[in-house]
Amino acid sequence: MADTFDLIVIGAGSAARDGAAKASRDHDARVALIERTRWGGSCPNVACRPTKAYLVAAELAYTVNELSDWMGVRCGPAEVELARVRAWKDSIRRSQESWVEVLTDAGYELVSGEASFVDARTVRVGDRELTAEKILVATGSRTAVPRIPGIEDVDWIDHISALELEEIPESLLVVGAGPVGLEFAQIFARFGSRVTMVCPQFAARADSEAAAELRAALEDEGIEIMLNAEIEAFAHDGDVTVATLRGGRTVTASRVLLASGRTPNTEELNLAAAGVDSDRGYVVVDDRQRTSTDGIWAAGDVAVGPQFTPAAQYQARIAIEDMFESGGRRANYSVMPTAIFTDPELGAVGLTEQEARAAGHDVDVVTHPLPNVTRAQFTRSKHGLFKIVFDTASRKVLGVHVVSRGASDIVGGLTAALQLGVTVDDLAYMHHIYPSYSEGLKAAAEKALA
Repeated sequence: MADTFDLIVIGAGSAARDGAAKASRDHDARVALIERTRWGGSCPNVACRPTKAYLVAAELAYTVNELSDWMGVRCGPAEVELARVRAWKDSIRRSQESWVEVLTDAGYELVSGEASFVDARTVRVGDRELTAEKILVATGSRTAVPRIPGIEDVDWIDHISALELEEIPESLLVVGAGPVGLEFAQIFARFGSRVTMVCPQFAARADSEAAAELRAALEDEGIEIMLNAEIEAFAHDGDVTVATLRGGRTVTASRVLLASGRTPNTEELNLAAAGVDSDRGYVVVDDRQRTSTDGIWAAGDVAVGPQFTPAAQYQARIAIEDMFESGGRRANYSVMPTAIFTDPELGAVGLTEQEARAAGHDVDVVTHPLPNVTRAQFTRSKHGLFKIVFDTASRKVLGVHVVSRGASDIVGGLTAALQLGVTVDDLAYMHHIYPSYSEGLKAAAEKALA
């Protein structure tokens, strides 16, 4: 006999926890939370939080070595002891035992194991069957392993295993140049590795002008970036891995980090038994997170759509509203802030210049260089910019792109303004703080008044 719940949530990450919390808190729902790997999900355990901890450590080491003598601050060269950095990182994240306690105290029934659909209302976990009229699929994603000959013999690392290393690799080959690849490339370059990146495109989803500024900053730090490049094969040569690129060039490295894409965690779910449609493994959803089967919703990385922690939480809340409230709110990503947490950060909200032109807007653009901002001069910043994309006729801001320290905070604070139709003139006439990085935004906007 199956155990009956008001809501079954498959997964325990950001989308799952937000969905469970809203259902339990707002609708007094009896919730079963199923997890096979780690309670709390990837973001707090092995992704967002620990990665940013490493970025902070890397920035500290870099700042000491690059700026302290120039500033007149006496200190020895900063050397990274990776085992100690790892221990510090582990000390500031919640243990699995603590996660179990927190989630149990929240009132959920925790079920450990692999979930698979029996039918559209029933889920099997081991020998146990659970049933509910409402099911939320939030199983997340994992590192995609590219089909490259020889990769099966490579002891590759990804964003999870890279955080468990206790020795800094002498050399690191990063495959891919999205947010994960870029952040880890800079982390290990600042820790002391010789880093090479191989990628078809650099920060492909970013505004091209902003991406070029970030690329220049990373190359100034000694990171070799090989664009329009494709690895055709891997092989061993003693203790190093040799990657052969299209055209015959080779790159050798003591470690290879895969960061060229994600794969949804759906293989074991038996979606077909529930009649749930998928696309390349991702669950197909509408703008209310509904799947093709009534009574089943999906949110987070497992669903077709943007793959960010805040987006996962947003989607889960929309799904719960649709389940219990027949809510009319629908997912809208037209003004969604994003950031790559390198140094400088690349933050964006709204459309890129290329997207705005493709959408048919009569586009104008203004920019201001980061080195001209007083705050950036304190750290001798050489690369970065503030870029505003706006409609020529209405003056409405279509997108903002910032390459600077603090870029994530700047664009995050602009989200509501873009949603409400802020104009470039509004940004030009606004009050600002001096000296701050955000001053560059006003300086860019003022150029639209000329």
